Amino acid sequence: MKVIITISIIFLTLFSCTDLNLNPLSQGSSDNWYSNETEISMSINDLYSIDFWDRDSDSWTDDWMNRTSTTEITNATINGQFSAGSEMWNSAYTCIARANTILDNLPKVAETLPSALINLYEANARFVRASKYAQLISHWGDVVFYTSALNIEESFALGRTDKEIILESIYEDYDYAAEFLPVQYENSENEWATKGAALGMKARIALYMGDFDIASDAAKACIDLEAYTLYPDFGELFQSSTRNANESIFNLSRSAELGEFINDWGATQNDYSGLGTKFYITRNAGGSTSKNPTWDLFCSFLCTDGLPIDESPLFNSREPFKNRDPRCSETIVEFQTEHLGYMFQPHPDSVTCYSFKSGTYVQNNDTRTVAQFTSYNGMVWKKGIDEDWADDYVTDPDYIILRYADVLLMYAEAKIELNEIDDSVINAINTVRARAYGVDVSETTSYPAVEIQSQAELRRIVRTERRMEFALEGLRYMDLIRWRLAEKTLNLPNYGMLDVIDLKANVVDKDLWFFPATPEVDEDGVTDFEPLFQAGFVRVLNQKTFDASRQYLWPIPSKEILINENIVQNPGY
Repeated sequence: MKVIITISIIFLTLFSCTDLNLNPLSQGSSDNWYSNETEISMSINDLYSIDFWDRDSDSWTDDWMNRTSTTEITNATINGQFSAGSEMWNSAYTCIARANTILDNLPKVAETLPSALINLYEANARFVRASKYAQLISHWGDVVFYTSALNIEESFALGRTDKEIILESIYEDYDYAAEFLPVQYENSENEWATKGAALGMKARIALYMGDFDIASDAAKACIDLEAYTLYPDFGELFQSSTRNANESIFNLSRSAELGEFINDWGATQNDYSGLGTKFYITRNAGGSTSKNPTWDLFCSFLCTDGLPIDESPLFNSREPFKNRDPRCSETIVEFQTEHLGYMFQPHPDSVTCYSFKSGTYVQNNDTRTVAQFTSYNGMVWKKGIDEDWADDYVTDPDYIILRYADVLLMYAEAKIELNEIDDSVINAINTVRARAYGVDVSETTSYPAVEIQSQAELRRIVRTERRMEFALEGLRYMDLIRWRLAEKTLNLPNYGMLDVIDLKANVVDKDLWFFPATPEVDEDGVTDFEPLFQAGFVRVLNQKTFDASRQYLWPIPSKEILINENIVQNPGY
């Protein structure tokens, strides 16, 4: 009993002041802070620290693979010790506590500062609070909810609040933010939220929660601001040289000089992707190429006639990058093209490759004939990965949380789900698609323009459009969760190339490189590689597993259950 009591005291000492972050000491005591414009502005700036704006990992989805490994989500071993879950929970509540503290202290300066400035401060704090609660309920469902600073005793009295109640508060906070936030700031470097960010983030959580009327209205209001345009070059948008693009509605800047960057070990904020530069850089350029796009993602990109690969006469399984949506080769490195200074070709007979740096042929470390641990499926990420990654393995691209293409497709999806399909829906989809082809939306003969079709067909189209548009941006996981497709897509194998000897004998020597046959793609965009596997043309790299009985919600971190008897765990954990 003494041991149990001692352990309990240790747990209380370690965790009671950190998990809900009741008194954010890094901001100073509430008794002597928040007394003037400078102190409040500094506190608002703190809410937009990149460390608080964590996003989901594509490693939890069917778009991403790491050789033969799986993650706690894709092998169904997720539990209350899930580190990414604990980090996201703690980060969200830290931010909420700081936002609440600001809101509680604004009356101190209400008589000394202009009301417009007070409204601006409140709008930013409420925007952040809404965004963090939105993240919590989308992952955990019912969570602990409070809107003012708490002491320890008060926090231990709290249980979980129905997510629908929290959702109403989220909408109220976003509405207040949208009313008082500016469309843009006079200082172009200001990274506080704007009116468009409030509307767009409201649309996102409404879409996640199935409130399609609210989602469509919020997205439409954001569009009607006419404050945003799509960046003309899809591939260039994600490079570190592109800063504060007009497509970015909510965006945080990275700066290597200020310590916000991605290096060979990973990102300096919690995006949980293992986004270290060397994992994504080709071996010829000094990386490991261990984290790659899946074949399923590769096959999801439509052909230039707007049809899936198994329906389009334009698809050639021997040259699978040809006649594909341009986003395919902007997301995944096309064979026999220059990337990071070298000709990329994973073909097993290509033991040398051309170096654009030296103007000579060099050993090709991006084929498994030479380097057995290079990409197991021949796929390499290209999106956003340029020479800035490879020169010193340090890069600092903008951290885009919400961009205009997402708002357009959220609007289209919400209207499709409401079965309110009109020209505005089609125009929203086509605007995104036309940008991929580098043409204006009106040039309908220059890209596969979508026309009004049935609700079911347009649902398939907009979901495919999202997958092509947002790969490696942290959105796929919640798409699978909210569409209830995780139990299908995350219970399939990841496939890759045979080992070199078998690959040459069974595929290359029979003139069947790259895909020996065209795999079928079903109505959910899932590609069936099983016939190729049964024929001995490909191999299984790993088996994904998803437990639909519990995994649509995450487990509450175990330490929260240990220190607060009022918090009940999610079912199945």
